[in-house]
Amino acid sequence: MVSGTLLRQTHQVRYLTIVRHAKAAPADAGQSDFSRILSKRGREQCAQLHQWANNQKKLGKYGPTTALVSTSARTRETFTRAFEGTLFVERSEFSDLIYNGQRDVSAEDLLIDLAAVDPVTSSLLVVAHNPTVHELMLSVALTLPKSISHDHYPLGGAYVLELPDDRQVGLSRYPVVDSFIPD
Repeated sequence: MVSGTLLRQTHQVRYLTIVRHAKAAPADAGQSDFSRILSKRGREQCAQLHQWANNQKKLGKYGPTTALVSTSARTRETFTRAFEGTLFVERSEFSDLIYNGQRDVSAEDLLIDLAAVDPVTSSLLVVAHNPTVHELMLSVALTLPKSISHDHYPLGGAYVLELPDDRQVGLSRYPVVDSFIPD
């Protein structure tokens, strides 16, 4: 106590928001998986995510973020429609390395790429694919939300985990503090 005032140590926190791309349209004949775009339902899911990202009492309160986005058409479209131009995203990076269609991308691979863009001064956002986002949640979530089962991660689902403010994201357990699941 100093002059009758209890000194409290205050800790800043930052967040990791893990998003699975929104609902994609099936591939047309001859179309690659990489170039699949969002379906009507996927665009509607992005509109919900965009509203939440712009709302400082919803998802927006967990920004500003540095985003890491897979370069596939459906993840880029999810990012553009849901997050680009919002106060939730401060900076974005796009990576071919986190697209599952070229090779199997593990949760550890995704964490390595996240650490590479992690400024340790802002929160993080990743927009990627299943099964990698599901494996990432299994690897880093302290406890899994009920909306994630042993083999299910909702399309367009955004889960927010609390990170310490003094070190890069890595293979640790983090509490899930919020979730946003579009219709």
